[in-house]
Amino acid sequence: MDLLQFYVDDIIKTALKEDINYIDVTTDYLVDDDAVTSAYFVAKDSGVLCGIKVAMRVFELLDSSIKYEIKLKDGTYVEKGDVIATMEGHTKALLKGERTALNLLQHMSGIATETNKCVKLVEGTKASIADTRKTLPGLRAIQKYSVTVGGGKNHRYNLSDCAMIKDNHIDAYGNLTNAVNALREKLGHTVKIEVETRNLDELREALAVKADIIMLDNMDCPTMAKAVEITNGAAKLEASGNVTSENIRQIAETGVDIISLGALTHSVKCFDISMKIAR
Repeated sequence: MDLLQFYVDDIIKTALKEDINYIDVTTDYLVDDDAVTSAYFVAKDSGVLCGIKVAMRVFELLDSSIKYEIKLKDGTYVEKGDVIATMEGHTKALLKGERTALNLLQHMSGIATETNKCVKLVEGTKASIADTRKTLPGLRAIQKYSVTVGGGKNHRYNLSDCAMIKDNHIDAYGNLTNAVNALREKLGHTVKIEVETRNLDELREALAVKADIIMLDNMDCPTMAKAVEITNGAAKLEASGNVTSENIRQIAETGVDIISLGALTHSVKCFDISMKIAR
């Protein structure tokens, strides 16, 4: 998966405008325009690196003459003290871009690291780890990219990707079966239908109308195991809701196909990385 450059550039430019505003009153008044220096990124924790090209692009947009060398690529498991990249260019550009570059790199690496942790916790089962649409506004593509770098898979990118009938759709429409049938009459042949179910009765109803994917929403593990038995491969089963590192292995062992976690993108801890000026 590659990130489109124009999309990344828009994110970076928005962040830089927010951070620098008109001027950097410290750097612009303290550093000469022609001053040049070297700097480097260093890991202060252990985990999966993600977003290094995005971080370097921050400095490129501020200083087209900047030179850099990426020491460790996205997907690399880094240890505390590892040098991730070195940069050389105008001192002003390096200092002005530091925070924006680190914000993006730390956030993306945090997502990749947490995703990788979950992937390892379910190793040996059939379950794959997936994200959700619970992303930060404007950052969805880089967050979902980070999930893939960590070894996870992407759920739908937006509302156009898949017809997903959630509990509120069912309650608003009045009936699960009628909702699926009404959608199927209008959808193109390439669009799948996923149905969110809250109990085994709704699961059976979703199976009867041949839903492609069935979400088991906030079900306990014994109920999910029963759902797997009832479904018997007739549809993909996705477990969602109240998934934690403590129970994710137990959920995977029920036999579900997918485990989706909003926490991968909406509440992940940033990975600690610093920029140091080389003396």
